[in-house]
Amino acid sequence: MPRHTVSEIRIRGTAQQVQTLAFDLPRWPSFLPHYRWVTVLEREGDRQTVEMACWRTGIPLRWRSHLWVRPEEGRMRFLHVAGPARGMEVEWSVVQQGERVQVTIRHELSLDVPVVRSAIGQWVVGELFVGAVAGRTLYWLKRAVEAPEAPEAPEEGSPAS
Repeated sequence: MPRHTVSEIRIRGTAQQVQTLAFDLPRWPSFLPHYRWVTVLEREGDRQTVEMACWRTGIPLRWRSHLWVRPEEGRMRFLHVAGPARGMEVEWSVVQQGERVQVTIRHELSLDVPVVRSAIGQWVVGELFVGAVAGRTLYWLKRAVEAPEAPEAPEEGSPAS
């Protein structure tokens, strides 16, 4: 049975400001301190294949995804094709609401890896990894849009980790 997670944040700014940062994945490590790299491996039509790597409280994570960016719709979509979350679908939506932007990340964990397909495996992946990384990503995206000259990131393991 698939597990759903939703992470949301409201950012003071414009949808264009948010999309400029959020939809340019190779740029992520420059303003998301938990990201180690994002590399575009292939472009085929409107689909990109990306390799992504980040830290989750000292644990290195790495995966590969297909990515479709639709700025005109305020959306981007991922399908994880390699790594422990293989089979997971992710959708970002960016919606202007007055002076703020609602950013929502939805994860659909219908995982292909047997050890994490169980209910406990999906909880671990969904809550301890996916939810934590998505929450931190939204926190730092908000900081980058609202206060681009803000101080450096706290050390790994601090409350914002």
